[in-house]
Amino acid sequence: MKTKPGKHRIGLVSLGCAKNLIDSELLLKQLEANNFEFVYDPKDFSQIDTAIINTCGFINDAKQESVDTILQFVNAKQQKVINHVFVMGCLSERYRNELAREIPEVDAFFGVNELKKIIGHLGGQYKTNLVGERRITTPLHYAYLKIAEGCDRKCSFCTIPAIRGKHVSRPVEDIVREAARLVEGGVKEINLISQDTTYYGIDLYKKRLLPELLDSLANIKGLEWIRLHYTYPHAFPDGLLDVIKTHNNICNYIDIPIQHISARILKSMRRGMNGSSTLKLIDQIRQTIPEIAIRTTLITGYPGETAQEFKELLGFIETYRFERLGVFPYSHEEGTHAYKLKDTVSPKNKKERVDEIMSLQESISLSLNQQKQGKTMKVIIDRAEGEYFVGRTEFDSPEVDNEALIQRNGHNLIPGSFHNVKIIKAESFDLYAELI
Repeated sequence: MKTKPGKHRIGLVSLGCAKNLIDSELLLKQLEANNFEFVYDPKDFSQIDTAIINTCGFINDAKQESVDTILQFVNAKQQKVINHVFVMGCLSERYRNELAREIPEVDAFFGVNELKKIIGHLGGQYKTNLVGERRITTPLHYAYLKIAEGCDRKCSFCTIPAIRGKHVSRPVEDIVREAARLVEGGVKEINLISQDTTYYGIDLYKKRLLPELLDSLANIKGLEWIRLHYTYPHAFPDGLLDVIKTHNNICNYIDIPIQHISARILKSMRRGMNGSSTLKLIDQIRQTIPEIAIRTTLITGYPGETAQEFKELLGFIETYRFERLGVFPYSHEEGTHAYKLKDTVSPKNKKERVDEIMSLQESISLSLNQQKQGKTMKVIIDRAEGEYFVGRTEFDSPEVDNEALIQRNGHNLIPGSFHNVKIIKAESFDLYAELI
């Protein structure tokens, strides 16, 4: 059953990564253009008539969160609190038929590239003149900017290529135009994302063009910070580090998922790198930009990971002391190459290994943060919270990294403003500071 513009209040819930969030923001802009009333991330089901859930289907935990969220809204529908439930995104793309059988109460399922169908199903008209325009849901001073869609990598554990398709780069001029539009709207910090940012340009320009793209973005007047995420380590683009080093408004920060250090596991993961080439790249990054903060993600509990290989991973973390680090327990996903392997590490052992890595990282992060005590640092203010203003340094990405808690002391700091602060205390994942 189709709804009609202006007659129903729509609630949109966005799950998963920032790439998913951008898809949600594109949908919100189309809803707005069609004069729908909508609520982003509704906390009260009585606020809405129709729910749209943008799902994640990457790993088991994300899939479970998506299913649980769908069921919450289905339950609200059964209790006649809301009338319609629609599901979109990665989980829907991957398991549409199974979900339709298991949860028939959902009115319709849509994949990752069916925005036009969703709008039509709601009774609206897709506005082609708004392609690429978004209703920003983050605080107005920062935004994510997707430079490509899909992925051509063949990592053994990853479902993304099957869900999102092949890598498709956006033209440089489209990205720069969108970035300039965001800055005109008040955005001070842009976080560049895609499934694989270092692959950017291969399909369109027959070369890796991330350095040139960064150079163009850095020249946008009013763009204070540019942050780089999801840089795949294999075939790291020549000149990228030099561009980061050249521009003051490109943050000394790089997000580079390494996943493991064991040569055998990296080969099985189909990462295109071995342990020694990984170490060489990290050394190159730090030698070129000594002050850079490296964020990485790891996987432990991969099929066949031995106690010795896990010990090797711990030793790697302890030696290289990453400024920011996250770790996932391996998720045995159907349709991936690794699914053919026996999932040898028990869930209990996976959790224990994750906990041991994060315990080690907590001590490393505390040590690195303590080295900042007494130093002056530039921060961007995100919000006020209790007796503090909460900000971030250039070494911290929104939502996933450290925060700087600045004593109020009668000051009135505006979100999106930049200030110099003195670090007076350090904890494992937070800095405490006073305004200079």
